[in-house]
Amino acid sequence: MVDAAELIDNDFLRQFELKVDDKLAKIEYSLQERKIFLTKLIIPETITDDNFKKEFLEAVFELIQERNLSLVPTSPEIAKFVRSNRKYKRMLPVGVRI
Repeated sequence: MVDAAELIDNDFLRQFELKVDDKLAKIEYSLQERKIFLTKLIIPETITDDNFKKEFLEAVFELIQERNLSLVPTSPEIAKFVRSNRKYKRMLPVGVRI
């Protein structure tokens, strides 16, 4: 359902965006030095696919990894996802534990 080609990094609004059925799913972020702080996950209520959140986060994490940025999840939902997916823990900066 989530195609990485459809993922948009709107650096003006500081958010990753994905349009689904004329609705906008987004992850707000703050970029400081080589760290990206993921601050808020917003998925429209009309998106009922259980795998959507997982696929959306994985697409965003791939993009972050391609840019060689460290990941700091400040949103509880995103932190929970990182905790349950060990492969993304290596993206955390030194000294950050979740």
